Amino acid sequence: MTPEQLRAFCLDFADAVEDFPFGPETSVFKVAGKMFALTALDGSPLTVNLKCEPENAVRLRAEHPSLIAPGYHMNKRHWNTVTVDGDLPERLVRELIEDSYDLVVAGLPRAERLRLDRG
Repeated sequence: MTPEQLRAFCLDFADAVEDFPFGPETSVFKVAGKMFALTALDGSPLTVNLKCEPENAVRLRAEHPSLIAPGYHMNKRHWNTVTVDGDLPERLVRELIEDSYDLVVAGLPRAERLRLDRG
């Protein structure tokens, strides 16, 4: 997955926006003001921080120890840093991004979730 593909995929979700609260080099993708992905699109290797269910996070780290690590500068229980350099199947990367978005949406107030479902 290229940086452009990663950005486009993150922005394809309902109400997803790109923000730069940490400076122009760090893209933060949000839904309803809540972050679901964080990346330096010009980073080498390309990595992205994604929200993850704690049990799933531990399993993924064990299955892919050189590509998925506890979230860098994040709550390590709920966030993973995923290396997106071609060694992980693109399908898995897309699933992890979608799971992160879904977890954030699930934590939103009911009215906000319903608004997104209609969008």
